[in-house]
Amino acid sequence: MVELLDLLSFRPDGWGHALLDGLWLTIRLALATLPFGLLLGLGLALLINGKNRWLAKLATLFATTFRALPELLTLFIIYYGGGMFIQWAWLSAFGTPFGELSGFVAGMIALGIVFSAFASEIFVAALRAIPVGQHEAAASLGLSRARTFISIIAPQLWRLSLPGLGNLWFVLLKDTSLVSIISLADLMRQTQLAVANTKEPLFFYAVTCLIYLVISMLSSSIVAVLEARSNRGFARERT
Repeated sequence: MVELLDLLSFRPDGWGHALLDGLWLTIRLALATLPFGLLLGLGLALLINGKNRWLAKLATLFATTFRALPELLTLFIIYYGGGMFIQWAWLSAFGTPFGELSGFVAGMIALGIVFSAFASEIFVAALRAIPVGQHEAAASLGLSRARTFISIIAPQLWRLSLPGLGNLWFVLLKDTSLVSIISLADLMRQTQLAVANTKEPLFFYAVTCLIYLVISMLSSSIVAVLEARSNRGFARERT
């Protein structure tokens, strides 16, 4: 057992630094993807729930498509197809090669698109749960659409969407492991390298499992605090 624990040391022959670096990249990727996916998902939901029929259909098609595609396929499409498109566009505009699309950016975009596709469904349901009379009351008070959304709709939208978005965050944390396929040195990739070099698959996969469980438990606590804060005024109103 002591020999196995030595494999996690921070000495040159240990894998402590590698796993820690992989964990940091995984967290950075998830945190970078979250706001991108939230904003894109909200934009899709507003289009789907909007009055323009054609934009609503396009947004629905986009969300449905990326909900149906496997996450790994989406990652490959963005990493290879997106890289080729950027290269072509940059070469056409400036006449010089752009370089390669980084694995981190490709992973963020791909996971963000998948996140937004599912988040849009949550946002749409939340938007439709808010009474239409609140929009009418705000208009009668002379509030602009932007002011109505920021002051009246957004707080309720956040409260109604938070449980579903919390679940999506856990899915996002798990999906970050897919970027190991494109050789991005995340936690899963570093674990695979450790297993290949030490021939101790059960030990390193168990350690990685514990790391993901700890992250999930911390995330669950944070989501619970956010839900409690968002429901404070609502709870007082009901009592």
